[in-house]
Amino acid sequence: MKITSVEKNKKNKDRLSIYIDDRFSFTISEEDYLTLNLYEKTEISEETIEYIKDTLNFREARSKAVRYLSLKLRTEKEVREKLLNQGYDPDCTTKVIDDLKAIGYINNKLYAQKYLFDRSKLRPASKRMMKLELLSRGIEEETADEVLADWKVEDSSVAESLLKRKFGKYDMSDKKILRKAYMFLVHRGFSRDTIKEALKAFGSDLSTSLDD
Repeated sequence: MKITSVEKNKKNKDRLSIYIDDRFSFTISEEDYLTLNLYEKTEISEETIEYIKDTLNFREARSKAVRYLSLKLRTEKEVREKLLNQGYDPDCTTKVIDDLKAIGYINNKLYAQKYLFDRSKLRPASKRMMKLELLSRGIEEETADEVLADWKVEDSSVAESLLKRKFGKYDMSDKKILRKAYMFLVHRGFSRDTIKEALKAFGSDLSTSLDD
């Protein structure tokens, strides 16, 4: 097998894309490329290729992933995108993720639980909206449903709390204020029935006030 082309990796300029017999084979850091003296070689063995993929690249990608995870909890999707954007190939990325999941460094359920807790404290929203947000971050639907099922805070109490915080000082009998309050809760994913019940707690009848 021959090295027929060496190119700067498009996603990470510190890595090189190596082509064997005119076909892409692997990426490698410039440092490892020089250490292995690949720049002086045209012939390369299967053993060397396997060593680069299974040892050098795996070790380096794993180290980067651990540093990335040390900053805060990340989803599997976030770690995968990070490594792919760093120029590591899909196979290497998957092996790193599987390894880190096995030792608990990547835990989508734990991420989802913390996300719900933080979201409820900073920017409360309906369970439906929080589920959509979890799904967009790569959390599996089954995991999202499981975590949300354990979440004891009901949408109605969250909606009432938001109304009190945002519109407590306003006259909710004013139709303009009522419409603003209604849309405010709609944008946070609450159903019409939940909004209706929340507004009732403030003495407003949604069914008659908004239809005039």
